[in-house]
Amino acid sequence: MARNVVVIIGAGGMGQAIARRQGPGARVLVADFDGELLESVTGGLRGEGYEVTPAAVDVSSPDSVVALAERAASLGEVRAVVHTAGLSPVQAPVPAILAVDLLGVALVLEEFGKVVASGGAGVVIASMAGHFRPPVSDEDALRLATAPARELLSLPVAEASRFSAPGEAYSFAKYANLLRVRGASPVWGERGARVNSISPGVIATPMGQAELSGESGAGMRMMIDASNAKRVGAPADIAAAADFLLGPSSGFVSGTDLLVDGGVVAAVRTGRLG
Repeated sequence: MARNVVVIIGAGGMGQAIARRQGPGARVLVADFDGELLESVTGGLRGEGYEVTPAAVDVSSPDSVVALAERAASLGEVRAVVHTAGLSPVQAPVPAILAVDLLGVALVLEEFGKVVASGGAGVVIASMAGHFRPPVSDEDALRLATAPARELLSLPVAEASRFSAPGEAYSFAKYANLLRVRGASPVWGERGARVNSISPGVIATPMGQAELSGESGAGMRMMIDASNAKRVGAPADIAAAADFLLGPSSGFVSGTDLLVDGGVVAAVRTGRLG
């Protein structure tokens, strides 16, 4: 009997939390660009009793993502694919953010849409930042949703020169992630699988803490204070949301985004910040 395979792309705090929630009884393929982090996380999960296969991946490289999808399919039935890998505005310049956060997501959706098993599901970790981005035209939205992944960064709307700062590129990429998931849904549906996204708010991961310590930190704290939850999120909050989207309770849900931000976007959109 073929074993179920859970693919976790990105071995950071959210990826680890989701791996622990989805991993019991499955083969867990954990992939990351950072070799030292991958080795540490693999060792930790194995020590807790999980069956883990590590894999190096550069999500901005088509060949690397193709190889990862093939590796996952060789392990068994790919039942869950979770893409958490990304760069934040304090970590990288505009071209790198577009390559990883925009192209990388598109490549993963495209290649894993070819190997995901019937009944399987995927989750892309986007960001609440995408909900603050003004929408593009209908024509550009369709291109961002459906253009072949390898052509995505050649679209005029996605040219690096259009973005004056990493934060602007980041919010655009995360907005485009929601469109890519929408575009991927019918393709995954042809294999009997579903795909959705989660837009986290500020989460207590190393990346989230770096953003809180950066130039936008003061504004982020104001948004948190005005929110319903009035706290920073935990990786477990995202793992719980992913558990719903990957499981049978969401069998009628595909191509949509789940905002898991403690109510930050609602607070901003309704003027609670003045």
